[in-house]
Amino acid sequence: MKATTTTLSYTDPEIRSYLPSGWNLTADGPGAWDAKKGVWRTMIMDNVDFDYPVEVKPEEATALGRLAALRKAIDRVHRERLGKRIGPLNL
Repeated sequence: MKATTTTLSYTDPEIRSYLPSGWNLTADGPGAWDAKKGVWRTMIMDNVDFDYPVEVKPEEATALGRLAALRKAIDRVHRERLGKRIGPLNL
């Protein structure tokens, strides 16, 4: 299946199924197509209420498959989050 701007979308349960434990969608919901950037976007929140953008490019959805591209995008955000030091003590 080829992803296009009209077919690249995700449902709430699809997104939640790939979120790490304790993470959630923001109040904005399951996201939408961003015509300016040419990507599907949503915001997710980690277990300490920091929010992060998740973006899926149609090229990745075409190459990997729609759900695999979503998983990869969420994994990327999760790994970047694990590498960041936060707080006054940089813990």
